[in-house]
Amino acid sequence: MLKKSRGFTLIELLVVIAIIGILSSVVLASLNGARKKGRDARRISDLKQIQLALEMYYDANGSEYPDATSSLAPTYISVLPADPQTAAAYSYDNLTSAAAACVVASGVCSNYVLGATLEDSNNAALNQDIDGTVGSVTCTDPTFCVQP
Repeated sequence: MLKKSRGFTLIELLVVIAIIGILSSVVLASLNGARKKGRDARRISDLKQIQLALEMYYDANGSEYPDATSSLAPTYISVLPADPQTAAAYSYDNLTSAAAACVVASGVCSNYVLGATLEDSNNAALNQDIDGTVGSVTCTDPTFCVQP
């Protein structure tokens, strides 16, 4: 009497491995998109935090914005946020009402522009920001820029 061996054939195992490989590549592709969206959301959130710190500085320093965002930490914000992917500082320029640097005019910074480059150029937030060049910050899409 012949004994029939129980188990999987090599072909069956290869088919299962191929299916798992295809499914994992689909999941990784969608995961990369989610990561980009997450980093963009973090950048927008960071700009809102810096804006809040700038407004606290403005109130505490005679209606004037700082020359650099580094002046905000640790008094107005515990740690100055940076880009989550490159760890670079966000773009910042303080402006007078005539859109010139503070040192050129009266020395009082009454306005600013703050920017971050987003990875997703179709992000809906780009429809609600300012565009063009403001001071030394280029705010053309995909750069998300805010002002007070």
